[in-house]
Amino acid sequence: MLHINDMTYRIGGRALYEGATIAIPDGQKVGLVGRNGTGKTTLFRLIMGELSVDEGSININDKHKIGTVAQEAPAGPESLLETVLAADVERTALLAEAETAIDPARISEIHIRLADIRAESAPARAATILSGLGFDEAAQQRSCSDFSGGWRMRVALAATLFAEPDLLLLDEPTNHLDLEAVLWLENFLKRWRGTLVIISHDRTLLNQSVDHIVHLENARLTRYTGGYDFFEKTRRERLMLQSKMAARQTAERQRIQAFVDRFRAKANKARQAQSRVKMLERMEPIASVVEEKTISFEFPHPPLLSPPLIALDKTSVGYEPGKPILRDVDLRIDMDDRIALIGANGNGKSTMMKMLAGRLKPETGKLVKSKKLEVGYFAQHQSEELNPDGSAFDHISELRPMEPPSRLRGHLGRFGFQQERADTKVANLSGGEKARLLFALMSLEKPHIMLLDEPTNHLDIDAREALVEALNIYEGAVILVSHDAHLVSLVADSLWLVEDGKCEVYDGDLADYERLLLAARSTKKSNGVGNGEAKPSENKKELRRARAEKRAESAHLRKTVQTSENKMAEFSVEIDKIETKMADPKFYDSSPDEIAEWQKLLGKSKKELAETEAAWLEAQEILENLEE
Repeated sequence: MLHINDMTYRIGGRALYEGATIAIPDGQKVGLVGRNGTGKTTLFRLIMGELSVDEGSININDKHKIGTVAQEAPAGPESLLETVLAADVERTALLAEAETAIDPARISEIHIRLADIRAESAPARAATILSGLGFDEAAQQRSCSDFSGGWRMRVALAATLFAEPDLLLLDEPTNHLDLEAVLWLENFLKRWRGTLVIISHDRTLLNQSVDHIVHLENARLTRYTGGYDFFEKTRRERLMLQSKMAARQTAERQRIQAFVDRFRAKANKARQAQSRVKMLERMEPIASVVEEKTISFEFPHPPLLSPPLIALDKTSVGYEPGKPILRDVDLRIDMDDRIALIGANGNGKSTMMKMLAGRLKPETGKLVKSKKLEVGYFAQHQSEELNPDGSAFDHISELRPMEPPSRLRGHLGRFGFQQERADTKVANLSGGEKARLLFALMSLEKPHIMLLDEPTNHLDIDAREALVEALNIYEGAVILVSHDAHLVSLVADSLWLVEDGKCEVYDGDLADYERLLLAARSTKKSNGVGNGEAKPSENKKELRRARAEKRAESAHLRKTVQTSENKMAEFSVEIDKIETKMADPKFYDSSPDEIAEWQKLLGKSKKELAETEAAWLEAQEILENLEE
């Protein structure tokens, strides 16, 4: 499918890629990872032909269709559903031709082809994708121009997924999604039948949706089998081994060199010394491991306050008088709370955060805060408010003009702004650096509570891990809104569900919530939602009944799963036997024909195992969606 051969690409004299080689076969799902700025997005542009390599080549089958999310979100008068349907260019063209064609043979060809590409079911498939990404049936009929840029980017993603390209390239697809849409996307990509290459800093998505990781480091591409966690473990072990081998080789070189230095001038040892000189020349150097500098966060600890920090009593809040977004909120926040707000975008999570931050005043009810309370607020789009011509030090000096510069620089250093980076203009900072500057500014007053609205959008995986560690050490309260399930699961001790104008404690963890979402979607599908047949929402009793029916329907799937598991075990045993036989050096004393036969048998067994695994995965995923 995709072959990158000995590729070199330079920008501004710096080599982003040098001799990079990788092959991605049909049907493989790959996560492309690496530090920010290493050239992941550039690789996509090279694959798409927008940029040209300096050396080497990138080869893709000419017959294969490449799909990627458009950088400009659709904004025309067409409805969301029409926009997504138009992404299938062939279907659109055939339907248009069918309106004017008069030749009976051609009309027949058109209708046969429309049947082949499942044209009749296209509206239902498009509606399902839009629904998964957060658009209900009413929203799907509205014009693209009615929505904000973030929501239109979801439409662009839906269009790309609907088009079903042979090679799907996704660059940070979760940045404009909420947690609910991310969970849907994970399950959708699990079932994706084409070839997938995805750039993402969401380790949960990479663990759930890909079967290989390609790591971009030191201008090279290195492949690892498995999801992100397995890649991280394997790479760590490889680096440890490489470090030990490099240390052993250094010691060996020193020992040999000492012998040469000692005996080179002695006639009776000169020949031995010379042979050791040649040994040193032939010894391939093992690169010493140089770990990239990691980013750290360090939030200052706030002074203790008596609980509660914030108490809400029958509180309602909104943007227009008499039209509250949230009603009768009855909650409290204490110093040791770690809370994540969950619920689909548009239900009021950001409204809740703004009220807690004091940027929105309650319409009714009470909101009581501790008198000495300091609140730190990180909002999604605050980086747009930074002065592009000012440095990090300029920004923090404006907030504390009388503070000694050394103390301000020390605070910036806690967030990775050492030396010249503290004096770099904001316009020249990366997205991740701007986010870290906002963290530094937000925490300057030692807040007792930090409100974080999508704090990880521009952070790479290492920076996200550093943020998790810092938040778990921090001694104040944390209220979090994030589409990063990994961050939520490691930081939040409790969940508040924002839904239907309410904000209430959710009795369960993130896994429970994901199962609830999958069950609700499964129920919607069985009721025809997404096919133009809207049904009223079910109460809990009806939902339990629907789930029970689904479990009964899944009996044949459980049988398929069990049968596949038995076959997989048989194939694994057979493959082990063949590989053991072929590992014996005596095996290669056999005739070439016999060796070839065993190799064919091994290939056949591996292929059958892969096919059985695919069938097992498909049945297992459907089963998991049907059952709680």
